[in-house]
Amino acid sequence: MIRRLHIFVLLFFSIIGYSQQITGIVVEAGSELPIPGATILLKEKSIGTNTDFDGKFTLDNVSDGDIITISSIGFISKEVLIESQQNYIIELIEDVAKLDEVVVMGYGTQLKKEVTGAVSIVGSETIEKVKPTRVEQALQGKVAGVNITSQSGSPGGGLDIRIRGISTNGDNRPLILVDGNVIEELSVLNPSDIASITVLKDASAGIYGTRASNGVILITTKTGKRATPLKLEYNNYFGFQETTRILPVLNSTEYILMTNESFGAGGKELPYPNITDFGQGTNWQKEVFQKAPISNHDVSVRGGGNKSTYSVGFSAFDQDGIVGGEKASFKRLTGRINYNIEIFDNLNIKANFIYANTKRKTLPENSIGSLLYNAINMPPNLSAYNYYTGDYTRATDLGNEVVNPLKQKDLSLNLTTADRFSGVFGLKYNILPELNVEANYQGNYTEVFGQYFSPTSDYGAEGVFGDKVFDRQDPGYYQPLDIYRDYTVDILVNYEQEFAEKHDVKFTIGNSIFRTFADGFGVSAEGLPNIDRIEDVRLGDATIVTPRFINVDNRFSDSRLLSYFSRFRYSYDDKYYLTAVVRRDASSNFGPGKSIGYFPSASLGWIVTEENFMSNSNFFDFLKIKTSYGFLGNDRIGSFLYTSTLSGEGVYVFDNELVYGVAQGTPSNPIIKWEEQEAFNAGLEMRFFDNHVNLGFDYFKRRTNDLLLRVETSRVVGVSAPGSGSPIANAGSVENSGIEIEFGYQDTFFEELDFGLNFNFSSLDNVVTEVNNQIGYEIGGAFGIGGFEGPSRMEVGYPIGYFYGLQTDGIFQSVEEVNAHASQRSLGASAVPGDFKYIDQNEDDIINENDRVYLGDPIPDYTMGLNLSFDIKNIDFSAYAYASLGNEIVRNYERNLDLTNKPAYKLNRWRGPGTSNTDPRITTAANSNTRFSDFYVEDGSYLRVQNIQIGYTFSDENSKLNILRPWIKSSAESIRFYASIGNALTLTKYKGFDPTTSTGAPVGGGFDQGFYPNPRTYSFGINLKF
Repeated sequence: MIRRLHIFVLLFFSIIGYSQQITGIVVEAGSELPIPGATILLKEKSIGTNTDFDGKFTLDNVSDGDIITISSIGFISKEVLIESQQNYIIELIEDVAKLDEVVVMGYGTQLKKEVTGAVSIVGSETIEKVKPTRVEQALQGKVAGVNITSQSGSPGGGLDIRIRGISTNGDNRPLILVDGNVIEELSVLNPSDIASITVLKDASAGIYGTRASNGVILITTKTGKRATPLKLEYNNYFGFQETTRILPVLNSTEYILMTNESFGAGGKELPYPNITDFGQGTNWQKEVFQKAPISNHDVSVRGGGNKSTYSVGFSAFDQDGIVGGEKASFKRLTGRINYNIEIFDNLNIKANFIYANTKRKTLPENSIGSLLYNAINMPPNLSAYNYYTGDYTRATDLGNEVVNPLKQKDLSLNLTTADRFSGVFGLKYNILPELNVEANYQGNYTEVFGQYFSPTSDYGAEGVFGDKVFDRQDPGYYQPLDIYRDYTVDILVNYEQEFAEKHDVKFTIGNSIFRTFADGFGVSAEGLPNIDRIEDVRLGDATIVTPRFINVDNRFSDSRLLSYFSRFRYSYDDKYYLTAVVRRDASSNFGPGKSIGYFPSASLGWIVTEENFMSNSNFFDFLKIKTSYGFLGNDRIGSFLYTSTLSGEGVYVFDNELVYGVAQGTPSNPIIKWEEQEAFNAGLEMRFFDNHVNLGFDYFKRRTNDLLLRVETSRVVGVSAPGSGSPIANAGSVENSGIEIEFGYQDTFFEELDFGLNFNFSSLDNVVTEVNNQIGYEIGGAFGIGGFEGPSRMEVGYPIGYFYGLQTDGIFQSVEEVNAHASQRSLGASAVPGDFKYIDQNEDDIINENDRVYLGDPIPDYTMGLNLSFDIKNIDFSAYAYASLGNEIVRNYERNLDLTNKPAYKLNRWRGPGTSNTDPRITTAANSNTRFSDFYVEDGSYLRVQNIQIGYTFSDENSKLNILRPWIKSSAESIRFYASIGNALTLTKYKGFDPTTSTGAPVGGGFDQGFYPNPRTYSFGINLKF
């Protein structure tokens, strides 16, 4: 009996010793905002509780070794192992595919599960992990069907966004709205200020009518939440950048030997008769490239009262270039204020304001004679500086364009300063619980001030001005000032009503007024002294100052849009959904009788898992079928094209003297009308395995009709005069089709490892279906100097902007092969052994421009993105990769003159029968080997690891360092340190600097004349939350 009592007492005190009460707070990962109403359950026991308004909870009868499960709508559930501590801070990760998420749509919001169109969302956590320098970079590899290309990797360089292909030969930019305000230039935004990015890819964008044919991107900036305390956050990162590639070119010894070989083959006297060991010589690329710093600071404050929310943010970004350093730099200062308040129970006011100041300096890029072009082509046997005088080495006998790139860098003096102001003010009045009225005003004001100084320049033979295209005997200065203004006024009436518990109706009608206009000012000046810094220019020192606009109006654009629209949404029993939209637009870009367009669209959705026959399904957690169809428009053609304007330049004779004046500009076409796009989409959305896996599939087809093309016109009407050009007409069509797949997996392992994987895949088939501009094709692009006209084309049956040139069939190995082949004399020289053998496509025994064919195109057939992340305890890791397959690039950075340097692949040249069947001979004699052919068209496919980041977070509960623990308890909620590598690795067959860059031109893009590459960036950062 005594023994049993002893055992009972031991068991009782054992239970007393291990049962405990725990407390904690549940917060949103990233923002650290509390999550009220979250459910906390003790696993395998019927014990649970919920968090209060501040996200706090208390749970009794918990023992060490127990597991609690925390869940909340819109977040991924999490399990936590109970250890010796009694207070817990639990972070829940936002569920990127959550069904009850509110999605920002056109003129309103919608639950994600109710969305019936092709819509993708990128959240703030994703953006924070990427740490992009520009907002557009946050979309690359994150959204299926969205392709981002760099116009340049230089600081502040532009990026092109293409949603589901190229839909027009003109302006392919999507409509971008920030908090409802039209923003054309995303450099005004600090990426850290963004809460979410929503991409509308199909007819769901139809409510924006004429501006929606290229897709719509809706950006929402961060704001506070009601009844939350003030939150302060500071972010800083700093690091350095470097080039990812040095192109292999000949060293000095190789150059000397190969140059002699070339001159000898051409029957010329050898330029280097006394051959000695010249060594490696100068690697001009290494002279030009450098490591460059990059840094960013941003601070934000947000919170809210019972009826208001607020958010304030400031940032400073500074980036020098890996080519040119401070000479190719970008600086950005931004400020942002968001404020929302409910003045009365039925009246809400919102006000947002953004200011950005940017300063950018640039170097000559992506053109013949650009800085990197010269670094590739300068001879390696020349030193960068004259040994005796210290002056830059002169570039003589190298053609008109090739100059010393270091001197070119030092003589580049320019600065572009932009001040941008953006504001949103809105009122929302609830007339009845189911009826409200909104009025919003959005406006932008931008001043772009340029300073471009051309100092005295003598790059070639000393004292001979004009042997180089960059030579200038007298300094010159150009100072433009462009002012851009636009405003939008929206008035909306929204009605929502539920009938008989199963019928839900939402109806919106609205009116929108939009205007954008731009004025140009400025002067040019001569007679200025030479300077070393662009900031030292003084117009008062000039002898001649000429206004920028003489005899012509300085308003170079003015467009207006008056729109009426309505949207009807209906759902039945939360499983059948219908959305119908119609919009009427009237644009000032078109003449009378052609200015009005109607754009209807509709979409359907069926949530199959809500059906009774799916109630016993153990596989699908969610299944939705959706489809959309509609018409969208495009009026981005510029102003005044339907009418004649005096924008040309005329020269007249009065009293036997020439007088410069104005003349008719581009001939008008009063019957031009909208480009109209017919868009279809069908898709599936699925979730299974207890919502850990989500899968989306979309098929799309978009056909753009009535493309606005330049029509060939007789020069008799003056289309070749200064300020004029061929008129515009509706004369083409293009079609894009493809599939998109999005896959996501998120789960928690071992109670502490949060794992996430997202993969997206897109295919694209682009084909031109009509070109009716008198000649049957549009041309663009340029290759080399003096080559074929129009190496890029838009033509029926091919992708827009395809490459058009000669096709090779190896190298002539003997005279007999030359004599048996069609004559190539029409190309500029008769062929000899060692020259390219071009295919006689039309079999007329003559090789000429009529034998050109399709050689590839710059549009990728497939794109893919992979995003991987895991968090274990206080450590977080993420990696992002992106792939582009099936696109080609033209290698166009070789000058191919007698004394310019050569790429290292020339070491494999033809030197006799059987030595090479791919690379032609080298010679100074006339030959056709530099004609545009498939030899210069390369596979531009690539796989790029865009970002790798690892971080560690200290907080009150998990800080292991005594030096941080007291400070965190008294001041900060958490401190996170991280390190990242941007543009970590690129796998590609392309020989050039960077396969991801392009001019972005629909016809003429993809020609690489020495693109400024995107740098690899090593950065280290800290994130403080108070």
